[in-house]
Amino acid sequence: MGQTVLLVMLLSSSLLVKPLQADPAIVENSENVDIYTRIAAVNKGNLVMLRELDIRRVINRNAMKCFDSSTDCFWSKSSDGTVYVPYTISSAFNDVQRSTILDAMKTFASETCVQFIPQTNEVDYVSIESDVGCYAYIGKIGGAQTVSLDVNGCVYNGVIQHELNHALGFVHEHTRSDRDLYVEIIWEYISEDEVQNFEKQDTNNLGTPYDYSSVMHYSNYAFTNVSGMATIVPIPDPTVPIGQRQGLSPIDIERINLLYTCNIISGPTQILLTGASGTFTSPNYPSPYPNNANYVYLIQIPSGQIRLQFNSFNIQSTPKCSGDYIKVYDGYTKSSPVLLDKTCGAGPIPTVTSSGSSLLVEFVTDAAGTAPGFTASYTTSKS
Repeated sequence: MGQTVLLVMLLSSSLLVKPLQADPAIVENSENVDIYTRIAAVNKGNLVMLRELDIRRVINRNAMKCFDSSTDCFWSKSSDGTVYVPYTISSAFNDVQRSTILDAMKTFASETCVQFIPQTNEVDYVSIESDVGCYAYIGKIGGAQTVSLDVNGCVYNGVIQHELNHALGFVHEHTRSDRDLYVEIIWEYISEDEVQNFEKQDTNNLGTPYDYSSVMHYSNYAFTNVSGMATIVPIPDPTVPIGQRQGLSPIDIERINLLYTCNIISGPTQILLTGASGTFTSPNYPSPYPNNANYVYLIQIPSGQIRLQFNSFNIQSTPKCSGDYIKVYDGYTKSSPVLLDKTCGAGPIPTVTSSGSSLLVEFVTDAAGTAPGFTASYTTSKS
């Protein structure tokens, strides 16, 4: 199968994991912890040779890029257009943990052509184990490759999807080739032996924008050697949140579809809103919005909760809003809890308030009919 250049660099050097400023007590039983902090806490003291905290090194392998399927960096696409990734799950996971892992896999199946399936007689597969820490290899390496989800802290939706996305072939967002246009690395707060964790990789970014909301993006304080001092700062706006914890972002999903040439409608247009308050509208408002539109408006504020209201609302009405609709999620991704389910028609829409500092508004239209659309505004409220 011909492939575009893989969005990875398979890493040839190694690094003992020595995560800093991470205390397991901080993350225990808490959902409100970014992925870097959680993984750093769980991996503390892990002697497995890892890079960037959770990437398992492939011994004697130095593939800068993978150009086609013969290099075995990709999971193969079947004749029906689906990329089947076989897996096994260790008996070390209890029923609740196993269910959490399976639920995290569902987003891949519902949003991309990648589908995780139970391993039968396949030689190459993902072996999901509770080893010491959270880690994965980059891309397909052949045989049974471990994705470690330590039962003592890794079995959360965002961490699971983060590690599985490594296994599909994706690196951390802060190491992509053009990162210096979007974030500043504060080297003075990075110890010499941690500098390798910030080396840029020779990546093909698949024509997608830098994604502050990617599940693959580490937090502001990744590998800091001075408590409270940031090592990754967004530019030009340093208040843009990074290091989310919930799951695959819309752009993460789009990249999977591009990398694996999924025959799926192109990914949504993402509009990022980071001010403490703001307004946004449907495309072309007050003129009719376009058919076959797919927009997501991602609101991210530094702290507090988001209060969203629709000031005007007129979207083509269909039974059960199966055509055009607005849907609002309480978080960064479409894996987040739903605040407002599919809504269409005309008339007042109730105000919604997020539980945290992020909120996602999805706007989808079909090929039949159109309407003026909507205007919306949001403000910040303190919990």
